[in-house]
Amino acid sequence: MANYVLKELHKEMGNGKKTVFPKIQTYSLHDYETVIEHMRVYTGNLSEGTIRAVIDALVQTMKSWMPLGHNIKIDGLGVFSLSLGFDMSSPSEQALAKDGGASGEGKGAKTKYRHVCIKGINFKPDAQLLKGLNSEASFTRAESGVVTSKRCTLKTEERISRALAIIDKQGFMTLGEYAIATGQSRTTASQDLKRLVAQEKSDLTTRGSGSHKIWVRREV
Repeated sequence: MANYVLKELHKEMGNGKKTVFPKIQTYSLHDYETVIEHMRVYTGNLSEGTIRAVIDALVQTMKSWMPLGHNIKIDGLGVFSLSLGFDMSSPSEQALAKDGGASGEGKGAKTKYRHVCIKGINFKPDAQLLKGLNSEASFTRAESGVVTSKRCTLKTEERISRALAIIDKQGFMTLGEYAIATGQSRTTASQDLKRLVAQEKSDLTTRGSGSHKIWVRREV
């Protein structure tokens, strides 16, 4: 049995009306070794080495084929597809627009562009996976009230200053450290950091991904 809390979005993040949604409380992250052990227990007759080989082969298959424009579908699990974006860490370049481009500045005009890169992986779960999860799941409300995200009252310069102070002290900053330093929820802090990193001439950039993502000073 898992616990959940009801959270309220900021009005500017929704449709201008009060929006409440349930959020599960997570207590741990099952790392690679733990997942291998769980799979070994469930499969019974498969060795740890075989399980590792299968997972490693799946990862390599995704690395090889998804960048070529192929989605990966695994029956009972779901579909994986790439999410693209502009590489804001690279300087913009000037390119000649052949036909005026989207800006309509005319043929031969120079327009700025950035390199496209892979920003993430989208996952659409299989309907049978969701059905199976729901058959196993039961949830209990952990708090009686609604958790309201607090709006950060710090100005942009002050938030950046606090972030850089953490980075200068230990060489990097985690999402949790930034959330505590600025008095924001992890969700709001994550969105705030995305905006700060995307700013032109930002002093912040990221390394790693997912639960291993950290923020560091951008090299000049």
